Amino acid sequence: MSEKEEKFPDPKDIEKEISEFLSEKFGGRVKLISPVVLPQEASFEKEEEKEEEPPKEKKLNFSLKPEELEAYLDQYVVRQDQGKAILATKICTHFNRIKHSESSGEKNKGPLGQIKNNILMIGPTGVGKTYIIKLIADKIGVPFVKGDATKFSETGYVGGDVEDLVRDLLREADDDIELAQYGIIYIDEIDKIASSTNLVGPDVSRTGVQRALLKPMEETEVDLKVPHDPISMLEEIERYRKTGKRKKQVVNTKNVLFVMSGAFNELAEFIRKRIADQSIGFGGSLTSQSEQVDYLRHVRPEDLIKFGFETEFVGRLPVTAVFEKLSEDDLYAILKNPNNPVIVSKKLDFEAYDISVKFEDGALRALAHLAQQEQTGARGLVSAIEKVLLRFEKKLPSTGIKKLPVTEKVVKDPEGVLQKMLSSPDHAKWTESYEKLVRGEKESVKQYIENNQTALAEKSKIPMTPSRIDLIAEIYTMGTCGINAVMEKIQTYYEQIKKVEAYFHKTHDLNICLDEEAIDVIVSDMFSSPTALGDLYNQLTTGFEYGFKLIRDRVGQDTFVITKEALESPEGFFNKLVKKTCAEHPES
Repeated sequence: MSEKEEKFPDPKDIEKEISEFLSEKFGGRVKLISPVVLPQEASFEKEEEKEEEPPKEKKLNFSLKPEELEAYLDQYVVRQDQGKAILATKICTHFNRIKHSESSGEKNKGPLGQIKNNILMIGPTGVGKTYIIKLIADKIGVPFVKGDATKFSETGYVGGDVEDLVRDLLREADDDIELAQYGIIYIDEIDKIASSTNLVGPDVSRTGVQRALLKPMEETEVDLKVPHDPISMLEEIERYRKTGKRKKQVVNTKNVLFVMSGAFNELAEFIRKRIADQSIGFGGSLTSQSEQVDYLRHVRPEDLIKFGFETEFVGRLPVTAVFEKLSEDDLYAILKNPNNPVIVSKKLDFEAYDISVKFEDGALRALAHLAQQEQTGARGLVSAIEKVLLRFEKKLPSTGIKKLPVTEKVVKDPEGVLQKMLSSPDHAKWTESYEKLVRGEKESVKQYIENNQTALAEKSKIPMTPSRIDLIAEIYTMGTCGINAVMEKIQTYYEQIKKVEAYFHKTHDLNICLDEEAIDVIVSDMFSSPTALGDLYNQLTTGFEYGFKLIRDRVGQDTFVITKEALESPEGFFNKLVKKTCAEHPES
């Protein structure tokens, strides 16, 4: 074989052979490790040039007004009118200020020592504090993270570092640093890091966490590389191996909104004493929850400082929102709301076994009563439902029962009703009861839509006609998702139908418009058939095109409205249309 024909050995082949030899001789105890080869200067210079390209400017897409955001919260959250109003106003203002400063080219300008609208929420557990902030973040489209103040430490080596929350924002933003810098950080149980008032000397562990929060709450740059995090260090090593350069990545917290919350059980007493000292005589101790809430509404920075917070820390929480304890009627209203996740979640549990569940109004009231006894707010609703329906969730999947009517009797005597269902599963009364609850649920949902018609129409950008309200309620009762999820699906189908109209015009030179009732018929079909949209187009081309073109050629009309009746009976529709056209154009 000539020298030119000789094949030069591939380094990978050589490495493979050596590895096999070592494996045979020494077993798995010895392995060949290939050296890491750093790129040449020329190669990472090009990479460096790419990295130094100016980033594309992104504008914060935020235009909500306070009343719009408050109306959105009203669809989900019961009561808490004052709290919702404060949060909607200050959070809207926060993001609109950012948008205004960016659009005016003053992104990095502003008055020295400008105050950020960080918020302190005060209220008992289970009143919806976390839920509201999640709803707002989702509505705005910014990343949201939640932390527990009791798990933070000043240094970060014990518990968690307060700066870890900022890094978590980046993960929630899919590594988009700019988006992370517009995020919302929610810290619960903030009252637990107030220094104890019965200690002699400073409570270092708690005040240390407060001080660690000061800079992030105002403005600081948080390094994304964590010295004590091995994964972070490995990522940095891998990046250096590829590029040969080190790059410091940081998240600036200037526009990050901090929201703190806590129960503050003893704070009302501090406020009561302050108010009593300012008036003649002294009041007695607090005796009711409503009395505590009334005092909490008068909270001042000085009360929070006496409670155990550092002055600087209180100064970075200029907005305070007080939340009320939920009554039994409030808990019932939560269960009655078709957007509530408690009932939807339980329906999904049973749907996993192809079992459909419907709730009687009396059952919802009985569940609210059970939850109220637990004194844990809305959280008690979940445990109350689980206590009642757990036995059904265990037994029914092993039977042929596919419909479960949850009546007031089921709530009050779950074991007795279950035994009756198991002994006579085919009894007509179970089906009758279920169908009755389906009709009741539909009427209840229709009432909800009519009460919130304006907000729903503005959100979905589709008309709320009587037939559409009926359609929404019908689809809701058929499925296991909230009313807003149903609305979003209908909006998507509505837009797809409009695209079919536009495409038909483009391909056949005919302007067609389905009226709202006709659209509802197609939308209903789309929920049950994946080919409904294609079937619509076929019907238009085979059942309507020829007739429309005849009329266009005779009288010049090129715009036609297709009604619900037209879809059901094209022949009858055209007979009426021809008669009408002849009457209007006798000369043709």
